[in-house]
Amino acid sequence: MNVRRLNWPLWTGFLLTLIASFSYFAFFVKFPATRDFPWANLLLFLLAAVLVVVGIRRGFARDRAHPTRSRIVTSIVTTLSLLVFAFFVFVIFIAARWLPPSTGAPHVGQKVPEFTLSDANGRQVSLSQLLTEPIDGKPAKGVLLVFYRGWW
Repeated sequence: MNVRRLNWPLWTGFLLTLIASFSYFAFFVKFPATRDFPWANLLLFLLAAVLVVVGIRRGFARDRAHPTRSRIVTSIVTTLSLLVFAFFVFVIFIAARWLPPSTGAPHVGQKVPEFTLSDANGRQVSLSQLLTEPIDGKPAKGVLLVFYRGWW
């Protein structure tokens, strides 16, 4: 009996593969627990893999209405899912290691050398000036430097 059915596990698995891949950069990278090791994304990929495998079994079943077309679509969607997963693994676990180490960057608590920069109003402000000028009548205890990447 030829029955035409939508292979929803395959398409759901493919969609979940795309969500798992892009959600890391859009959402999970904001939190240290999921940024340092993408365990949440790997769980999403695992669930997507289960759905894709079920979709493969369903796509290659003998009772498909158009078995040749079903097998071709199943093969293409499965290959795309694998490519998305492989690209994610490559970017996160391999290409990320190619970034140069930040050995010259200041560390927390490290004393920085004297500098003079422009403030938000365009005035020149030096580190020694920030350390000596009183704030609300009290002497300054320290200076907090915040570096915004990409503003240079």
